[in-house]
Amino acid sequence: MTNEHGFKEISREYLSELNGEAVIYEHEKTGGRVLSVINNDENKTFGISFRTPPENSTGLPHILEHSVLCGSKKYPVKEPFVELLKCSLQTFLNAMTYPDKTVYPVASPNEQDFRNLVGVYLDAVFFPNLTPNTLMQEGWHYVPEEDGSLSYKGVVFNEMKGAYSSPDSLLYEATQHSLFPDITYGLDSGGDPEVIPELTFDEFMAFHAKYYHPSNAYAFFYGDDDPEHRLVMLDEYFSQFEKIDPKSEIGMQAPFEKPVTVEKKYAASDDGNQKAMFTLNFGISHSRESMADLELSVLEQILIGLPSSPLRKALNDSGLGEDMAGVGLENELRQLYFSTGLKGINAEDAPKVEELIFSTLKELVAESIAREDIDAALNTIEFSLRENNTGSYPRGLSVMITAMTSWLYDEHPLEYVRYEQPLAELKDRIEKGERIFEPLIEEIFLNNNYRSSVLLLPDSKVGPEREEREKAKLAAARKEMDEADYKAVVAKAAELQKEQEAHDDPEALATIPRLKVSDLDKEGKEIVCEEKGERLFHDLDTNGIIYLDLAFDFAGLEDRLIPYLPLFGKALAQTGTKSTDFVTMSRRMAAKTGGLYVSTIANSKHAQDETYSRFVLRGKATAERNADLLSIMSEILREASLDNKERIRQLVLETKARKEQGLVPSGHIMAATRMKARFNEAGYINELMNGITGLEFLRELAKRVDDDFDSVVADLEEIRSTILNQANLLTNVTLDSKNFGAVENSISDMIGTLPVGSRNLVQRKRSAFSKAEGLCIPAQVNYVAKGADVYEHGYEYSGAAHVISRYLRTGYLWDKVRVQGGAYGSFSMFDRAAGSLSFVSYRDPNLTRTLDTYDGVAEYLYSLKVNSDELEKAILGGIGEIDNYMLPDAKGYTSMVRHLSGEDAAFRQSIREQVLGCSEQDFRNFGAAARSVAEHGDIVVLGSRKAMEESGLDLDLVDVL
Repeated sequence: MTNEHGFKEISREYLSELNGEAVIYEHEKTGGRVLSVINNDENKTFGISFRTPPENSTGLPHILEHSVLCGSKKYPVKEPFVELLKCSLQTFLNAMTYPDKTVYPVASPNEQDFRNLVGVYLDAVFFPNLTPNTLMQEGWHYVPEEDGSLSYKGVVFNEMKGAYSSPDSLLYEATQHSLFPDITYGLDSGGDPEVIPELTFDEFMAFHAKYYHPSNAYAFFYGDDDPEHRLVMLDEYFSQFEKIDPKSEIGMQAPFEKPVTVEKKYAASDDGNQKAMFTLNFGISHSRESMADLELSVLEQILIGLPSSPLRKALNDSGLGEDMAGVGLENELRQLYFSTGLKGINAEDAPKVEELIFSTLKELVAESIAREDIDAALNTIEFSLRENNTGSYPRGLSVMITAMTSWLYDEHPLEYVRYEQPLAELKDRIEKGERIFEPLIEEIFLNNNYRSSVLLLPDSKVGPEREEREKAKLAAARKEMDEADYKAVVAKAAELQKEQEAHDDPEALATIPRLKVSDLDKEGKEIVCEEKGERLFHDLDTNGIIYLDLAFDFAGLEDRLIPYLPLFGKALAQTGTKSTDFVTMSRRMAAKTGGLYVSTIANSKHAQDETYSRFVLRGKATAERNADLLSIMSEILREASLDNKERIRQLVLETKARKEQGLVPSGHIMAATRMKARFNEAGYINELMNGITGLEFLRELAKRVDDDFDSVVADLEEIRSTILNQANLLTNVTLDSKNFGAVENSISDMIGTLPVGSRNLVQRKRSAFSKAEGLCIPAQVNYVAKGADVYEHGYEYSGAAHVISRYLRTGYLWDKVRVQGGAYGSFSMFDRAAGSLSFVSYRDPNLTRTLDTYDGVAEYLYSLKVNSDELEKAILGGIGEIDNYMLPDAKGYTSMVRHLSGEDAAFRQSIREQVLGCSEQDFRNFGAAARSVAEHGDIVVLGSRKAMEESGLDLDLVDVL
């Protein structure tokens, strides 16, 4: 063992899975744990995690996660987290609360910036400035109203009101709690809004002292930064503590002697259209290790991973529900569990769903699982592991979360990171004919009393009854207060407001470390792109994977057909073809490729009254399997069975159910989409496909599938004949040049199998929208939007607009809407191409107050004195957003979108220069844009009908759910 900067090295090994070395350390003084991954990934990642098992459902771990980022010993500003958002080149900056741990990850491709982030986070978690006001702001506090009554406010309080308005969230919580009633997983670490106000400041402080300690810490580093300096940074903090025993072990739930049944309710509207949800859930008691977990992951994929998977297909084919329910295999906790079921069922059909699950599983054991299903599942998992495509998230973050699934429970941190050996062994066992998955089905499902059934019922009384309970608690609290007590509440609220409105001391702000503008690249980096007619090629190292996008122009599609497009994309891939049935095609896709899926693009061209719109079939595979990928893509484009009534019906119901369930968690997106539909053709198209209009279309379509399916088929076939041809096609390939040379001709041959066709253009007839809309859903929170086309009112674009819009999001709006207003978040959304500027809030307890805040943006910008330090921070954040880190497939897709937009490298460089040259005058100019929103803007509110009716606003109210 070697000793280095207060740490002793426990082990060191090279992992091909990480293309680097993994070193495990232990801090000698405190026992703090470190996993240090050294490789050539420039997107450097750090995370520090703590075991934080809650003792109740007050949301203490969650509230503390927010609170430690509100100022610390070394960085005594109100919110260092927000200051970092303003001025860092970060590619990830957040914190997350799990049922048994709290994690604080950061990432940046710039080493000095990365060190800055790590330093601020370490000081935040170990030496936060926690005060009663911190708990009041982030957790909960009493707000004295004008009539002498009380109400509650707090960021987490309102965030969790939003979560408890989501049936999906409630079902997830009820499922987990049903299986773990006796341990920490039976509690809500996020916080139950009815329990949050029971949290005291003493409990708050004691929790931090107990768990936020190096002896309870798991530190993780990943990337190409200096590995020795990692230990130096950690020891600076770890060495200030003495070793303790935090007694933070996560308990184990004893298996049930007999199954349990749980029935819960969720808030629904009065129309009676919402239906029940049901899950059947199985606790998994056997010990965890990499092979056992891999077997279960493959079994999950076999059973429900594909639309054609036997259990998923049986549930969908039953007609008992609209979409799958349950999380499948939950493997991020100490104990695994499996959950499946159906949404959109009639409550009385729950026993039928349970019986169907068991009968399907018994049949699989009796008749054996098809080898094709096993091969498809195994390839899907192997491709995912080898590709390691984490989307917009850093790869290091994925490795950290994987490591924590063993490390947190005192097992080796690399247990599930090392996948090569167990994968090879499992493939070998399968090849030899070993019967692996049928015995697992018997053990986990058929012979297991450790299970629960959860039924979630819609009830229009839930929302009003919840409100009445809250009012009664507040009234009781007020009744218990004498005059002195009430005056103390008033004083505390006033003190908090004064603190929230106060500006940080400039000297304190100067403590936040950051780069200088002079450290930034003056020239932007372009994505390599070679144009060959209607083909784009990006010569990038993709680790031998071909990413192929077939982008079809749908400018010739009539307005009435546009809402079909998301469904049409699913239908291409999930209905089978004239040559290949649905099940066989699904297996073939999974066994031979990395997956096929569809996206749509509809954007405005910059400062032009012109839209570019594309329907994109996206596929990926290893280069040696390109022939399989191309064959499948050609077949589904030409032959997809768009007349497969049962599959179309299932896809319509599934898509509708997901849109309905997404209204609460994604309410800000729905409100923003509705807002943008007013301003330009692209916004209108997106509303038709993805907005409330799209949801209304799906509801009507569900009826038409049953009553007039021939007309539905005719519409789908018209879409195919109109857009899926060579004339409309732009091909986009991302791959290294060596492999591209081997597949280029094959791609051309595949394209040659498509109809030649012709390109057309139709004139859109945009619908008119109300000036002030209220979209009503049964929720405890609102999503408030106000926006306008600012080009129409005279604003002239400058790249500086992106700096200022971001500055508003992390400054004025953050302070006014989140910190002071109690909403979970607020956004300033500026679309440079379309010229629309929208302000949108997220999980917001307010309505008119938020709109008043939006209307105050202009005056704020006009009167703002931006000193050189604040201006430089804003510019740094703006460049960080422009230079966002992307994996190869994202680079290729982004380059294609840039090509379609008509914006060239010179234009992008001009934006960069305008960002770098942003001045105080640009803030004034953007104030004019904000004023046009205040004076001419439309309003869209998604949320509670009661709140809208009581707002005094003249909103046109529409029941959406």
